[in-house]
Amino acid sequence: MWKQILEVVGMDQARDEQALFDVLCSRQGFLFLFLSSSSLALEAAAFILTVNASFVEDLDDSFKENRKDDVWLVDFYAPWCGHCKKLEPVWNEVGKEMKSIGSPVKVGKMDATSYSGIASEFGVRGYPTIKLLKGDLAYNYRGSRTKDDIIEFANRVAGPIIRPLPSQQMFEHVQKRHRVLFVYVGGESPLKEKYIEVASELIVYTYFFSASEDVLPEHVTLPEMPAVLVFKDGTYFVYDGIPQK
Repeated sequence: MWKQILEVVGMDQARDEQALFDVLCSRQGFLFLFLSSSSLALEAAAFILTVNASFVEDLDDSFKENRKDDVWLVDFYAPWCGHCKKLEPVWNEVGKEMKSIGSPVKVGKMDATSYSGIASEFGVRGYPTIKLLKGDLAYNYRGSRTKDDIIEFANRVAGPIIRPLPSQQMFEHVQKRHRVLFVYVGGESPLKEKYIEVASELIVYTYFFSASEDVLPEHVTLPEMPAVLVFKDGTYFVYDGIPQK
């Protein structure tokens, strides 16, 4: 089948299944499906469905024990749920892109009605429920159910809780990308421990960073260190751990 398809769409060769999948999903590929013989078109369509599904792993009751060494992005769904059915093609696209960018996050889906005990242990209360599972932590996704938003969430939460800013250039880059920016400045301290604790919970909403004092913009002054800074709308606020009266 490969050779015949590639001749029709004008490609010399395909390196792997992903290359063929991309061909079939292209404009030429769709044209090929309509113009080729019905049997070949059916084979190609089946191939697309098979490859697309392979990006998302169907999970069963062995998942609870087998997941511990990996980071998982999981869609807990119910077969009868309309919202779940609407999410399915988006979820397949999420799985495809996460694999194509080489993300360490594995993408799966679980029928929460068939494995209700496991779903309940992960705190699933409705469908669909999207969670990123990282070690002993389970993070709920509550954003828009679009491919880009889900992938951004997965990449943020799967990465380091606190991301270092090693230079002024990196600080400026990050500040341009984020309307609100949290930065810890200083060494080890009870404040840093609290900062990490808060970041571990709130990373589902935003990023948290750390930096040395010389990385900060020149207009920033710190009354004392360590400190937590919040940059927003061109200005900044300092939280030093002292309760405000």
